[in-house]
Amino acid sequence: MTDSISDQLKQASEGLLFLSETDAPFEVIHWPAQGELTPPKLLQLTEHPPDAPVELRTVDEFFAIATQEEDWHDAEERETVQRFQNLVSVLKQNLSQLQVYRVGSIEIDVYIVGVTQNGDWAGLSTKLVET
Repeated sequence: MTDSISDQLKQASEGLLFLSETDAPFEVIHWPAQGELTPPKLLQLTEHPPDAPVELRTVDEFFAIATQEEDWHDAEERETVQRFQNLVSVLKQNLSQLQVYRVGSIEIDVYIVGVTQNGDWAGLSTKLVET
């Protein structure tokens, strides 16, 4: 992954927390090209058990709530929505075949992964808690 993509993802996600029952930061991830990224391959790369549940989502589905401005938002909340919109834009502009992988249940590891221009896998990870 070029430093440019890594830096852009780090800058776009810095200070953002994905809201769930726990608010977790994003971490930049990068794996060298290894063909197609499948759920079993993702589980192997992330050292999850091979039978861990994996749910696939689109980037738009995953970020829908975070990127939707509401009438009742105050200025700070509007700024956060704009930052999430920018983050989604950076992901889409730099990575192809974007996919969101949700691993586990209740305590969920999330991997937002796409393919870089040189064929590596890159993106962001975060954690959710849903009870």
